[in-house]
Formats: sequence, structure tokens, C-alpha cells
Amino acid sequence: MLSILDKYILKKFLKTFFVSITLILLIFIVFDVKEKIQSFTTDNIPLKEVVFDYYLMFIPYYANLFSPLFTFIAVIFFTAKMAHQTEFVAVLCSGTSFGRIVRPYLIGAGLIALSSLILNHFFLPKFTKVKIAFEDKWINNNYVNDESNIHKKIGTHTLLYIQSYDNRINTGTKITIEKIFNTKQLEFLEAETMVWDSLEKKWDLFQVTERKLILQDRLDTLKNQKPIYKQTVTKFPSKKIKIEFTPADMWRYESKIEVMPYFELKEYIRKEKQRGSNQIEFFEVEMYRRTSFPFATIILTLMGVSISSRKVRGGVGLQIALGLTLSCIYIMLMYVFNTIATTGFAPPMLAVWIPNIIFTFVAFYFYSKAQR
Repeated sequence: MLSILDKYILKKFLKTFFVSITLILLIFIVFDVKEKIQSFTTDNIPLKEVVFDYYLMFIPYYANLFSPLFTFIAVIFFTAKMAHQTEFVAVLCSGTSFGRIVRPYLIGAGLIALSSLILNHFFLPKFTKVKIAFEDKWINNNYVNDESNIHKKIGTHTLLYIQSYDNRINTGTKITIEKIFNTKQLEFLEAETMVWDSLEKKWDLFQVTERKLILQDRLDTLKNQKPIYKQTVTKFPSKKIKIEFTPADMWRYESKIEVMPYFELKEYIRKEKQRGSNQIEFFEVEMYRRTSFPFATIILTLMGVSISSRKVRGGVGLQIALGLTLSCIYIMLMYVFNTIATTGFAPPMLAVWIPNIIFTFVAFYFYSKAQR
């Protein structure tokens, strides 16, 4: 059961957090409207889409992005104010330990971190998908994939080549699909165009030529009894095929990693590993970051209450400045180690968690030095 002290601190914590995050989001929205107002008005974008497909998706994304930082700021602000008014001294003099005082802080941080964790893995990808679709439709002038000469490994022994691809109509031109086993090309398929059938989840190929090497029953005794292969060539006006390749594989890189919920992203990473993709680290960093980032809320909360619980001369300014400096260092470390992970210099899971590990020790250092 929560005591009166727990409810008092928890109420102040959550109230300060929600007020501060609401204010910063309102500021973000005002600046974003100012930047995009011309596009909104000249392109005749429906107000309903602006509100529901953009800003309604915009708010949870940025609220979650800034939640650890503003949790930290909220904790420092109201805790330093309590310390300045000697409320902490009174509580400690009543025989309540500092560890007991920290409990409601951790409960509040845990609630925010749990919400962030669920949002990161299951809801934000869906919100982001709607937001990106709106931006591509209205802001980015219908994003067009400009890749050419695309080579992809789409199976253990299968290679795909596309000369050019149009993401607006999910159509590729000049297609070849090769099946290679033991360095020998066993099948070769080429087509003029390839169009995605969204109902059957298959590709429609047109002007298709298919070549196959068929192993014969007899051996060539004149050539050290090597197997004899016979080539067959078949032409089709059209052919429907299903391969380990969909229009989603041609999305922008940032679209891929941001719009996949947890289980979809995990399955995508598994398939990319089978294909031998060179971008595995990017997707693994995203998956591990979605888990590690919410835990920063708990770490920063413990550090914040430890820093700001002592009454100091000059008010709360020095404590807020110290808190902001530490949070900036944390954010810098997070981006540095994420970059290290994506370049392959460190395992993604370890690199993503290193900032949390470092700041856990920093938080416990400040906790050990906190007013008792």
C-alpha cells in the first residue's frame, strides 16, 4: 500500500512530468506548424489528415522520445524545490530513510518506463507508419525510390537483380532471378517487368524466359565421369511467383526500422540473416534500443533525486544545470555507441546498453553521496 508520503511525492512527480512534457510538445507543434503551414495551405491538404494522420501520430512519438530527459528534469525541479523548502530535512528527521523516500520516485519512473517500453515495441511503429505515409504523400512530394541496379540475396541459394524499381506502383523492370548451388547456376529466370499482386502476395512477371539445368542419368566417360547437364529453355507471356521479396524490402531504410512492431522486426531480422544482409546491425540496434531507452528513465530518476535532494545555496539553478549536463552526456553516449554498433565495431546489444551501464554506476555514486 502507498503511504501518504508516497502519494504526495508520486503526485508531484507525475504532475511535474506531464506539465513539462505537454509544454515542450506544444512548443514543438507550434514550430512545426509554422514550418509547414505553407505546404498545408497551398497543397489543399485535408484538415482531418493533418490532425489525425500527422499531429495525432506526432505527439506520442516525441513524447516518448523526450520522456527520459523530461522525467529527469521533472525530478530535479520538484525535488530541489522540496529540498529548498526543507521538506526533505523534515522527512529524514522523522526517521524515514533516504531509500524509503526514493521508493515513490522509482514507482513513478517505472510506470513511465513501462509505458515507453510498450509504446516502443507495439504502438509507436503503427503510429509512425501513418505519419510517414502522410509525409510521403503531402510533404515529400510522393517519395519515389530512385535506386537502380539492385542486387539482393533473397534465399540461401537465390539471387535477385532489378534494373530499376518504382515504389509508387510496386513495379520492377529488367528482372533476373538466379538459383546457385555449389557455385553452379541451376536456374535462371529473366523478365521484362515484375508487378506486385497485393491480394495474392505474389509477383506477376511478364515476358518471362526460364532456363534450367537438368542432371542427366548417364555420365560422361570422356571427361572423368563428370555429371552431364541438359539445359531447357521455356518462355512464358506471364508467370506468377512467390519469393522472399516484397515491396516492403524497397522501403526507405528509416521507414523499415521505424514501422515494424517487435515480432515483425524480429522476424525480419531472422530473414535478413538468412539472406546474408549487410544491414543486420542497423535493425538489431533499433530492436535493442527500444528496450534499453525506457530503462534510462529509471536510471536518470535515481540520479536526479540523489543530486537534487540536498539543499544548496543559490536555489535550484545549479542542480538543474548539473542535471542537464549529465543528461546531455548520456544522450551523446547513446548516439556514439549506436553508431559504433552499426559500423560493426561492437555487438549491437552490448553497445546499445553501455550508456545505461555507465550511468547506472554514476547514479549509484550520487545515491551513495545523497543526504541521509
